[in-house]
Amino acid sequence: MFKIQTLNNISVLGLERLPREHYEVASDIGHPDAVMVRSADMYKLEISSSVKAIGRAGAGTNNIPVAAMSKRGVPVFNAPGANANAVKELVIAGLLLAARNIAPALDFVRKLEGDDKALHEAVEAGKKKFVGFELPGRSLGVIGLGAIGVKVANAAIEMGMEVWGFDPAMTVNNAWKLDARVRQALSVDDLMARSQCVSVHVPLLEATRGLVNAERLKLLKKQGVILNFAREAIVDEAAVIESLNSGSLHAYVCDFPSNALKGHPRVIATPHLGASTGEAEDNCAVMIADQLREFLERGNISNSVNFPEAVLPLLPGKTRLCISNANVPNMVGQISTTLAKHQLNIADLLNKSRGDIAYTLVDVDSAVPAAAAEAIARIEGVLNVRMIPGV
Repeated sequence: MFKIQTLNNISVLGLERLPREHYEVASDIGHPDAVMVRSADMYKLEISSSVKAIGRAGAGTNNIPVAAMSKRGVPVFNAPGANANAVKELVIAGLLLAARNIAPALDFVRKLEGDDKALHEAVEAGKKKFVGFELPGRSLGVIGLGAIGVKVANAAIEMGMEVWGFDPAMTVNNAWKLDARVRQALSVDDLMARSQCVSVHVPLLEATRGLVNAERLKLLKKQGVILNFAREAIVDEAAVIESLNSGSLHAYVCDFPSNALKGHPRVIATPHLGASTGEAEDNCAVMIADQLREFLERGNISNSVNFPEAVLPLLPGKTRLCISNANVPNMVGQISTTLAKHQLNIADLLNKSRGDIAYTLVDVDSAVPAAAAEAIARIEGVLNVRMIPGV
């Protein structure tokens, strides 16, 4: 029986992936084996030493102390791509809102007074202030070609836009999904200079903080549009406001309202709606539940933000050792030697690393005595050891 603690309301479709005969799921539960979370700030919580994994039902993990979990040998999972369509649709909606000046036009209509005749006259007199532009033939730059960025780029291509993309760490899988008509920019600066509209889809790291800044805004074609549905700090808000006020930037569309932005006539700010659809919440919860179950029951890791991808079929009758350790030389040798000392035969072994963390799956032909697992746990650099009996 595994115990799962939920820190937010998690979609029922996701929770149904955890069979009740093997999983106890509750928001208030002692000594949980894993945590499922959406937006709760885990930095403010004391995370139980019993926690073996954390699953974020979404893409970003800024609310989870990932570095601290890495030191404990605890993988943190996310759900990349599960909310991609929801975010893509909001980005495209924001692009259309900005191009056609819909937000100020709606505000204009709301403030109209008088009878229908007076209203119609005001509409005819005022509509020229909201003349916009059409998207076909315009250029869109997409910074970050992950699951969301690829969908945004492809959608813009289908609307007749010229699309430039930049992502030096693009995966092969995403490259296969990208429309062949998307052009490759050589750098962020190159992309900015070629684009009238720019949409950012990168995680918030020190390298991406303030990625769209005053100098790069100067490279953008005049009357451009910046769209930010990734993270607030990726775009330099003060630089954007200055560019809007000078008239060089046409609009800023984002999912992160602030006091500085909310009253600006050329800002469209939504209240963090990127993944706020029932479908996205369902998809994220299902993906996280499946990943946590695969890890707890078989030790396999997919879509972890701090651990390597490690998937090895667990055969009947084998005992699996799941070992988290520092990525240092001779770790596999020490593990193998320890098992040999206890007369245990290795049937299969997988060792993967990611940065300072390594993860080893060892399948043994027979039951593993507690003394053998304890001996491995005592090896310098081993963070934790878990045993899973074969089914």
